[in-house]
Amino acid sequence: MASEPAEGTTLEVLRRLVSGPRGLTDTEAASRLDACGENTLPDRRTPSWPRRCARALRDPFTAVLLCLGLVSAAVASWGTAVVILALVAVSCVLRASGEHRADRSLAALRELVAGTATVLRRTDPVEQPDPREVPVAELVPGDVLRLGPGDLVPADVRLLRARGLMVQQGALTGESAPVAKRAADDADPDESRLCFQGSTIASGSATAVVTATGAATRFAAAHRVPDAPRRGGAFDRSVHGISWVLIRFMLLTPPLVLMANATLRDRGLETLPFAVAVAVGLTPEMLPVIVTTCLARGAAQLARAHSVIVKRLPALHDLGAVDVLCVDKTGTLTQDRPVVERALDPAGRDDPEVLRWAAVGAWWTLQLAELPAPDALDEALLEAAGPVGEEYDGVDAVPFDPVRRTSTAVVRGGLGQHTVVLTGAAEAVLERCATAPGERERLLALAAREADAGLRVLAVATADRPAGARTADARGLAFRGLVTFRDALAPTAAEALRALVDRGVAVKVLTGDHPATAARACRDLGLDPGEVRTAAQVADDPGGPGGSAVVARCTPEDKARVVTALRAAGHTVGFLGDGVNDVAALRAADVGVAPRSAVGVARESADVVLADKDLTAIGHAITAGRHASGNIASYLRVTLSSNLGNVVAMLAAGLLLPFLPMLPAQVLAQNLCFDAAQLAFAHDRPGAAALRGPAVLRPRAFLRFALGFGMLNALADLATFAVLALALNGPDAVNDEAVFHSAWFTENLLTQAAVMLLLRTGRRDAAVRAPGPVGLAAAGLAAVGLLLPPSPLGAALGMTAQPAAYYLLPAAVLGLYALALAAARTRHRRRQP
Repeated sequence: MASEPAEGTTLEVLRRLVSGPRGLTDTEAASRLDACGENTLPDRRTPSWPRRCARALRDPFTAVLLCLGLVSAAVASWGTAVVILALVAVSCVLRASGEHRADRSLAALRELVAGTATVLRRTDPVEQPDPREVPVAELVPGDVLRLGPGDLVPADVRLLRARGLMVQQGALTGESAPVAKRAADDADPDESRLCFQGSTIASGSATAVVTATGAATRFAAAHRVPDAPRRGGAFDRSVHGISWVLIRFMLLTPPLVLMANATLRDRGLETLPFAVAVAVGLTPEMLPVIVTTCLARGAAQLARAHSVIVKRLPALHDLGAVDVLCVDKTGTLTQDRPVVERALDPAGRDDPEVLRWAAVGAWWTLQLAELPAPDALDEALLEAAGPVGEEYDGVDAVPFDPVRRTSTAVVRGGLGQHTVVLTGAAEAVLERCATAPGERERLLALAAREADAGLRVLAVATADRPAGARTADARGLAFRGLVTFRDALAPTAAEALRALVDRGVAVKVLTGDHPATAARACRDLGLDPGEVRTAAQVADDPGGPGGSAVVARCTPEDKARVVTALRAAGHTVGFLGDGVNDVAALRAADVGVAPRSAVGVARESADVVLADKDLTAIGHAITAGRHASGNIASYLRVTLSSNLGNVVAMLAAGLLLPFLPMLPAQVLAQNLCFDAAQLAFAHDRPGAAALRGPAVLRPRAFLRFALGFGMLNALADLATFAVLALALNGPDAVNDEAVFHSAWFTENLLTQAAVMLLLRTGRRDAAVRAPGPVGLAAAGLAAVGLLLPPSPLGAALGMTAQPAAYYLLPAAVLGLYALALAAARTRHRRRQP
């Protein structure tokens, strides 16, 4: 265990480390550096290009397309095979290149825990050590460090001496407030005498011995989070659900076509290319390409416009599907600093004198105690009170001590007198005040009431003493009152929260703070906290965290448990975290989000990295995710309904006609034209309706949609057959296979162009808007349908020019189909919630 050398008394620890209070010699340090290695975090290896491309083949549609391409090659349908395999290759390269760009951007964000550290080193064992700056990578176990305010702890250390030491270790434990540390010399295990790599010295100073470096530190242990497979996100679940239903149909289609033609038309294996073409026709071949292109474009725009890096492309869709976003309070809803709320006299009334005396104490403590900077509360006092303190002459000061829980400043008062200013925790200050019977309890109740309202409380007392009197432990002071503080709100948090709520995203605050503090911050931001519950209450409630906007007193395990419970309840969950304590929750969420300033393991566990810990950036990312998802949904609606209708019509025609309804090459050409036109969906802009709520691709809803609109498409195709067979030149017209193939080819592309325009996501007025990329692609598709059959290329595909009459009556069928499609679309949208 990395912590074992730190257990025991100080003398035992130093003996185990073969060190002493004077530190190591240069020779000893060099020898240990060779033995232990550099004090650096282990790098995570990024996958190679072949591995990235191979991972892309795990997509079910990509895998099925690969199989169909191989089957097409096996039956010598080389055109079909080449096109399908080209689609597979393009999809794999696009996805791999997107992930490579994200990894390259993320690599630029890696930072060392600290640049240099102050150590005691000596060139000779008999010499006195001198403090020197050495690179953090050269620290070794046994080195003696000096730590001061603002320093990053560069390794795991055991304290030898400490004075007023407060350590911010939220990156490891999630605690929002600094923790008091002491150099206790006893054998009982106690983490209060240990500091860990990645922590920050908030105040005080210390001398410590390094107990663990590099891979042996607790910080590095967090980096060794096993690369266990993540639970599939919303995108993976949705696409896989749609995929496997279609895959079953695709696997059944070729045998059904072969058996039906063999039984009814005495056509056997010669129909195998047609059967494969029909199966390909049911496949949304462009889905991997459309998905990857939509997500890659959205990710590139986010990186360019908002400095948001999407590491895993499907995570962008998952962001668009998020309906619950879990965040911490500190740094997200609030800044990591307090501001003065009120100054109260002992009766609970506003009294600016209380604030003035508290600021005087803060000013002279800063000046006389030689602190490098004010702590957070002193800084808030000086900012609220303005220029105070300089009107006095300072005499002495004792900075805040975590044991006494007070700080003391002494200033020169009247002739021969000094004024003692004592600030600190209410209980500690009142112990040194002269109060009437029952008054102390009343004042403690006043302080407790303010604390229950979510405020931090600082008590203030003063006393006049003769010059030269002992003031360090003065008693019998006069209680002046209380100064209360609240967390400073993040400047963009209120607006960002309103925007998220308008987009249908519920924000849940998971924090380690007191419930009242978290509730106060939410109310100040306009977010109704509802019933504030603790993690223990949520764990005991079978209903889970669904109804609680704030869950307080959360440990890292609690956060992951809450996220998992929300996912189990059917929500798509995003989690924003930046510390080692957030890693479990980041991995448990559908999409984990971390800021660039997060610790390395949090950044690497996240799917999305923000430039800053800002809800506004998440709002932009959610909008981009919904934008991409809306385009993917448009493609799926259009291609599934059109393909299903065409396949049903082909199967029916294959059984009713004395010849194949379309040659395999013609099926392939039709699919190519339709697929090329649908690439425009990657550049479309969905309507506002698609951006107002979570963009979830629900397999059952898509399949119901495809079934309903696909049957309408099939009816249009069968009506076209009837017109071609009966209404023009009598029943014998269908004997002209080339004319039939040409007419149906044209009708198919025209109906597909109409479907592209009318079934786009969120476009209630799509038909009257400016055409845009989809409108232009639909127009191009219609033009190909009209111009290709009479062209030389059409002749090469077995098609021919058609008499004018063959355009008129199918045009009437097409017009009726467009009206029916628009009416069905309107009815479908009215039934949507």
